[in-house]
Amino acid sequence: MAPSWIQMLIVVIVALLLFGGRGRISGIMTDMAKGIGAFRKGLKDEDAPKEPKSVSKDEMVDVTPKKDETKASS
Repeated sequence: MAPSWIQMLIVVIVALLLFGGRGRISGIMTDMAKGIGAFRKGLKDEDAPKEPKSVSKDEMVDVTPKKDETKASS
């Protein structure tokens, strides 16, 4: 069974990626390493502790739940 034209096209594209140009694989790997480094740096910057924001007493909200008096009486 002979390979179809789509299979041949895929083989040609993979061969060009692997062997085409000067240092194509090393260029791809360099770009990938730069991307991973930038991703890690972004995560590191996001986890850095930030100065806590001061809140005045007027801005505070009471979130304490109120007692349910119907349960207490039974």
